[in-house]
Amino acid sequence: MSLQEFDALIDRMKLAFEYADNLGQYVDAAKVLYQMNEQLPDDLQLTLEELENPDSAKSFVMRHQSEIKTAISEYRQRLMNF
Repeated sequence: MSLQEFDALIDRMKLAFEYADNLGQYVDAAKVLYQMNEQLPDDLQLTLEELENPDSAKSFVMRHQSEIKTAISEYRQRLMNF
């Protein structure tokens, strides 16, 4: 995947995440974080626990949001160096 393709995909996912997060739809926001994580290469993917309880979605999102953003930045850096 090229940097441009990755950026376009992640930008759409970020918008979906922010929309869900801002509306307090944390289960949907968590789903987007899972999808973002799946777009990363195996060595950068986070081991995310399964979201079993919708009541814990907010804490899941808050706990993993910055980790996913960091992994995305690392992958973008790799793509820029190719």
